[in-house]
Amino acid sequence: MKKIVALLIVTFIATSLILTAQNKKKKDMKKVLFVVTSHDKLGNTGKKTGFWTEELAAPYYALVDKGIQIDIATPLGGQPPIDPKSEDPSAATEDTKRFDTDKVLLEKLKNTKKLSEVNEADYDAVFYPGGHGPLWDLAEDKTSADLIVAFYTHNKPVGFVCHAPGVLKNVKINGEFLVKGKKVTGFANSEEEAVGLTNIVPFLLEDVLQKNGATYSKVEDWHPFAVEDGLLITGQNPASSKLVAEKLLEQLNK
Repeated sequence: MKKIVALLIVTFIATSLILTAQNKKKKDMKKVLFVVTSHDKLGNTGKKTGFWTEELAAPYYALVDKGIQIDIATPLGGQPPIDPKSEDPSAATEDTKRFDTDKVLLEKLKNTKKLSEVNEADYDAVFYPGGHGPLWDLAEDKTSADLIVAFYTHNKPVGFVCHAPGVLKNVKINGEFLVKGKKVTGFANSEEEAVGLTNIVPFLLEDVLQKNGATYSKVEDWHPFAVEDGLLITGQNPASSKLVAEKLLEQLNK
């Protein structure tokens, strides 16, 4: 009987230690919030827009594969619209192919959190994928602006790629634009012209960033390029998505 009791005690202690270790590991895991557009209309063209698949997929896998937990939120909650052009085979990458068959991620996208219900305190960083959609909704969304300020003022990285830096359009801290005096990049005017949407989008991202006092830089159209200025990380175009994620990961691991 004494042996059985001793064995039960040892088993109990071992189980407790394992559960404690598992809980500690879960607590220590970094967590990033992805904020995605809910807007699906491409101006008055009658065409659809949304988020660009590569700009969500590449950073998602770059982070998840390194053990980062990711939640996704949108202004309206639920399934965010995908820009149809980003699903074209010509835009496919290894990451988008993985995305297309990833049941876990696709289910997560169907059930995104509502932006107004998320709390900065629950995350270690925030990341905004692009696509043209954010220029219409997130760029004018006060909840989004307040969330970015909360992350930034709590010393947490904020990342944006392609059109997503346009979300910073109205973001201010102590009455000054967050981007004022900061080095940034984002979808270039020449790239907007190349896709024929210069006169369709509500504003040109490159122009607005400069107007708000940012030091904007870019490289040749469609080439990977990301800029890091303190907690602010921006990428120029879809090809820059993974670069932004890598810089974000570096900050999370500091």
